[in-house]
Amino acid sequence: MTGVHSILDRFERRSIAVRLAVSALFWSFVILLIAGLILSTLYRDNTERAFDQRLLVYANTLASNLVAPGDPDRDLGPIGDPRFELPLSGWYWQVARPNAKPREIRSSKSLFGGQLPSLTPNADENFGQIRRGYGKAPDERGLRVIERDIDLGEDGRFIIRVGGPSDEIEADVRRFLVALTVTFLLLGMALGASTLLQIRFGLQPLVNLRSALGAIRRGEAERIAGEYPRDIAPLVGELNQLLDTNREILERARTQVGNLAHALKTPLSIIVNEAENAPDEVAAKVREQATIMRDQVNYYLDRARAAALAGTLGTLTEAEPVIAGLARTFAKIYRDKDLTIDLAIAPNLRFRGERQDLEEMAGNLIDNASKWAAGRVAVTGEIVLMDDERSRLRLMIDDDGPGLPEAAREEVLKRGHRLDETKPGSGLGLSIVRDLAGLYRGAVKLEASPLGGLRAVLELPGDRA
Repeated sequence: MTGVHSILDRFERRSIAVRLAVSALFWSFVILLIAGLILSTLYRDNTERAFDQRLLVYANTLASNLVAPGDPDRDLGPIGDPRFELPLSGWYWQVARPNAKPREIRSSKSLFGGQLPSLTPNADENFGQIRRGYGKAPDERGLRVIERDIDLGEDGRFIIRVGGPSDEIEADVRRFLVALTVTFLLLGMALGASTLLQIRFGLQPLVNLRSALGAIRRGEAERIAGEYPRDIAPLVGELNQLLDTNREILERARTQVGNLAHALKTPLSIIVNEAENAPDEVAAKVREQATIMRDQVNYYLDRARAAALAGTLGTLTEAEPVIAGLARTFAKIYRDKDLTIDLAIAPNLRFRGERQDLEEMAGNLIDNASKWAAGRVAVTGEIVLMDDERSRLRLMIDDDGPGLPEAAREEVLKRGHRLDETKPGSGLGLSIVRDLAGLYRGAVKLEASPLGGLRAVLELPGDRA
């Protein structure tokens, strides 16, 4: 039972098209099988009935000869078919009184001294009826036998038996079954093809709906367009309303985050300015704490903004222009190191998200690599297919710096954790990258670089244009 439930569970998880096709093909097979069994049974009955009619013609001929004037025990002579004259030809007749002795039985020459099987063990049972059945000939071949009774009054009663080869019936039925099987196979193939066409035609609106949603996800459209059948039109309307509502919510969230940023940054700027007039120690402490507050505010505001925008449908960003712009910027910032930033980004790679978030994540990683590099940073971008069959944009940022031991790589991804206080920065860069990537259901990890330093691997939702 467990295996059956497992099969049913897997079947229920299949697509609608597969479920419809399997169901239609299964029931078509069952119906054709039942129809084939019924037709073959009817054909066998009709074939046996037609064969019995031929035997009955011979039996009636014998009955006519038997009731003709004269001695009923006389020789009945031939009945017009030469097969009854050939020994063991498969066609036989026999006439005898009930419970007659073998020497009193008259039969065709083809019977060659043998006897036909009786269909009535009791001679008086069902007397007067025409009986039909199967038996064995003297040579053990199968026979179809018909048996009828004749009552001559004072001359007594007689039983007439006529038999023919049953393999003729079987051969005829086999030919019919072959023709029926071929016909039903062709019919089944035609039904299967028509079923698949019907499914394809019937589910085409769902395919169109899926394509429309894909276009929205890729940023090629904002709403679901087109005409849909009455069954699906309400669903399309609800989805469009959901998209509009989602867009409005995101716009409000973006506005609120921006307002909050201005509301917090302005008091912080005032505090820093006022600290300039305070004693040196107080001013330094206020500036230090205000800087920490500003970094923390920026961090959480960026995280809130990204959380609001990460689920935005239809937002796409070309990766190559963003990375190229960052590379030029950091090459100028670190020009005193004679830094070289090599790029290997295909021009058709796209990030499924906001440009500002890609700049934030890639910028932090390139900045970190530039700080620690001896003189070279390499940025590589590619599209990879993950286990969930979704495309991911993978950015790999390598540097030729001192690198990090494996045990320390996870530590630097923690919020605000710094392994070297001599380098500038608040220590929030890598944690911001980690959090932003997580909001997009991506990931960032650190590995050893083939350049000798550290490699940062950033995986985000993406595809090719």
